[in-house]
Amino acid sequence: MAKVLIPLAEGFEELEAVTIIDLLRRAEIEVVVAGLKDGPVRGSRRTVILPDTTLEQVMEIPFDMMVLPGGQPGSNNLNADERIHRLLQRLSHAGKTTAAICAAPLVLASAGLLKGKKATSYPGALGAQLLEGVDYQQAAVVRDGTVITSRGPGTAMDFALTLIETLAGTAVRQKVEAPLQR
Repeated sequence: MAKVLIPLAEGFEELEAVTIIDLLRRAEIEVVVAGLKDGPVRGSRRTVILPDTTLEQVMEIPFDMMVLPGGQPGSNNLNADERIHRLLQRLSHAGKTTAAICAAPLVLASAGLLKGKKATSYPGALGAQLLEGVDYQQAAVVRDGTVITSRGPGTAMDFALTLIETLAGTAVRQKVEAPLQR
């Protein structure tokens, strides 16, 4: 079974985080939600989520994918945590998938994972310096090798379904998608 790490930082986008967690778990993918520190994490709209664990406790666990929910100041908080950069780079070097939605692609860019890649983000989330060397796309979801990016809360379901397809195949994606009545 695939294992996915979803780190949560104060100010995360609730719609994105919950959609991703929910749909991946519907696909029977093991999801580990880790807070940057111990205790509940408050989203950008004051929704509080209690993570499964802390980031410190999962630093040495091998994951098949790491997914960064967006939102502000959540994306900036993820980007400011050097552990996030180390994990992203470790997964990337191991050929594992790194994914980010909304403003969180800025974390992938800051970690050096978007150079030479096609990517998207929430409009304006990536400044000129971070866009250098990135083939920026307007699509809802962009996959380039082991990097998957998406634009924002309105694309969260398509993003999560793409993650499922990447990890478990088209049949599992269709099995999860059918009862959603899209």
